[in-house]
Order: sequence, then C-alpha cells, then structure tokens
Amino acid sequence: MQTSPSTSDVRPLSNERTAFKVLGAIGFSHLLNDMIQSLLPAIYPLLKSSFSLSFTQIGLITLTFQITASLLQPMVGLYTDRHPKPYSLSIGMGCTLTGLIILAFAPGYGILLLAAAMVGTGSSIFHPESSRVARMASGGRYGLAQSIFQVGGNAGSAAGPLLAALIILPNGRKSIAWFSLAALLAMTVLWQVGGWYKRKQSGTKRSGKTQPSQQAFPSRTVIGAVLVLLVLIFSKFFYLASINSYLIFFLISKFHISVQSAQMHLFVFASAVALGTLLGGHIGDRIGRKRVIWVSILGVAPFTMILPYVSLAWTGPLTFIIGLILASAFPAILVFAQELLPGKVGMVAGLFFGLAFGMAGIGAAVLGKLADLQGIEFVYRVCAFLPLLGLLTVFLPDIGRAPCEKCAPIVAPNAVAEQTNP
Repeated sequence: MQTSPSTSDVRPLSNERTAFKVLGAIGFSHLLNDMIQSLLPAIYPLLKSSFSLSFTQIGLITLTFQITASLLQPMVGLYTDRHPKPYSLSIGMGCTLTGLIILAFAPGYGILLLAAAMVGTGSSIFHPESSRVARMASGGRYGLAQSIFQVGGNAGSAAGPLLAALIILPNGRKSIAWFSLAALLAMTVLWQVGGWYKRKQSGTKRSGKTQPSQQAFPSRTVIGAVLVLLVLIFSKFFYLASINSYLIFFLISKFHISVQSAQMHLFVFASAVALGTLLGGHIGDRIGRKRVIWVSILGVAPFTMILPYVSLAWTGPLTFIIGLILASAFPAILVFAQELLPGKVGMVAGLFFGLAFGMAGIGAAVLGKLADLQGIEFVYRVCAFLPLLGLLTVFLPDIGRAPCEKCAPIVAPNAVAEQTNP
C-alpha cells in the first residue's frame, strides 16, 4: 500500500520535541540582526539633512540594501539545502557588523550605499539558514517555530526606531558604532547555535533519517500556488515599505509633529507587526494556514483604505491594527510554501525572504519617486488598494490543517486514491 509522499514531512516523529532553547536563541539573534538593520530607515531624517538627500536617493539606499539581500538569499538557500553550513550564521552577522561600522563613518553618499549593501549581504546569509534551524527545532510545530523566529526579527525592527530616537538622533551618526556590540553578541550566540545545528545534522545522518523530497501535489498545482504566494508577498511587503520608509515623513507632513513623536508611531506599528507575526504562526498551526492568509491579506484592506483620511488620534490605532493583521500572513505563507515543496526548506526560505526584501526595496524606491512627484499623502492613497490582491488566495490548494501531533497529516488529493488502493 502506498502512502502520501508528504506525510512524513509534515507529521513529526513521536519522540520529537520542540527545542525552545534553540528557537529562543535563533529568535534572539534575529532580534539583534533586525534591530541593527532597522536603524537604517530610522535614521533617514538624519541622513537626509546631513547629506542633503532627496526622497529618491533615500529610496535608493533602501533599494541597495533590499536588492542585495533579495538576489543572494535564494542562491544561499539553494546551496545550503545541498551543503549545509552550520557556522555560516555567525559569518553572516559579521557582514552586518562590517556594514554597521561603515554606516557610522561614511563620508559620502556612495559609501552609504556600500554600507547598505554589506548589511544586505549579512541578511542574505542569515535568513535562509536560520529559518532552517527554526524548522529543525520545531518538533513538528512549524508555524509556531517560524513565528518565534520571525517575531524576534519583528521585535528588533520595533526596537530599532526607538533606539534611534533615544540614542542616534541626539548623539549623531557616529553613535551607530555602539551597536556593533549587539552584532558581536549575536555572532557569539549564533556560533553556539551552529554547534547545535552541526550535532543535529550528524545525529540525523547516523540515524538514517532524511527529509523527503517528493511533492504531494502535481507540479502545475505547486507552481501556480507558489506564484500566488509570491503575489501575496508583493502585496504585503510593498505596503509595508510605505510604512517603514515613509510613515515618519507622512506624519510630519500631514500633522506637523516632531521627528521623535513620529518615531514613536513607527515603534507602535513595528510592535504590532511583532505581535501579529507570533499569533499568525500559532493560529495557522491550529486552524490552517490558508484561513490565516485570507484574513491577513484581504482582511486588512478596509483599514488601509481609511488610514490616509483620519485624524492623528486615529492614525496610531489604525496603524497598530494594520500591522497586527498584515504581519500574521508571513509565517503562514512561508510554511505553506515549505509544505508544497518538502525537502527544499532553505531554497523556499531564501526565495520568500529574498522576495520580501526585494519588494520592500523596490517599493521604497518607487514610492520615494512617487512622493517626490505627487506628495507623500498620495502614496498612502494608492497603496491602500494593495491588500485587495489577497483575493488571489482563492486559487491556493486546500492542504488541510498545519502539521502538529494532534492534527491530521496533509494529504494531496491525488494521494487519497493511492492510499485506498494496494
């Protein structure tokens, strides 16, 4: 009797347990990594005044960072699927450290672009392998594991603007160098995680357990589903680019508040993103990832549409709701794709993290140019319609609930017949 090719991939062994210490370590490292990276957009007002930059030049800084990460991540993930490199996590953080130091002392715009590229390179090395570590440590609770990993990054993204407002803006750009201590701490933690990764890998080889590479769905279904997921990533991160890169300028332009006050609004939004990420993965493990994707992408549309027209008092609560709902999609999307393509964890993580960064970078550049031409408020009126692309979720296959010990395994439609026939 034949069994579904995806069953062993999505249903954990009975003796597997979730390695929360490893998830905590990788999530903490993600926090430090993304905290450092979020310093870049948080100090855009400082860079704009120091180097007399236009919105287009600011967008190009983000584009340089995001494209560097975007282009390299899928290649890193594909390579490490075949040749795992446990200690590459620490090496990637070293690239981020180098970019941070360059950013602190850059004498001109060209060197700023180099610093952004170095930080992007570090990100491209860090994310695919750390996502793999999260899945290895999940004990079959893949959505929860990805959420814990990703929420560390979201928390770091939330802390970055706050720390920039408290430390960098009052003390100048050179104070960025102090954050190199955080990068050194992350390198130390990731070296320890690399040791666990290596031991886990050696244990898997000795026991003869390997990740299956068969697909549970026909290739046409998988390709179509992945394309839909990529469009949803475009919708999510293009809109997030409008918030992360330009919310400060939008609030200053429309409500004439101080830079520090605008930074606090960005911190509130980033905090909501962190909370939404954590909830999205856990809920997806319980009710199914497709339902989470429906609510997260399409359900946020009413709030994005009214955001450009409300008062300052309503802007804070609305941005919190938008961040909370929209962020819950990414863990569900990533694990959904990994279940469609078992055995390609690194490539999927690299592709989707890379596309996320790429869309954010392209979005920052395009929206910066649009802001120069039409004004920053016009940007938010246009971006309000992006979540409507969530309607494409209807074309995703139904693969059942997410994997956990209490959940039924995912079985492809064509595998059901095979199971009933000897």
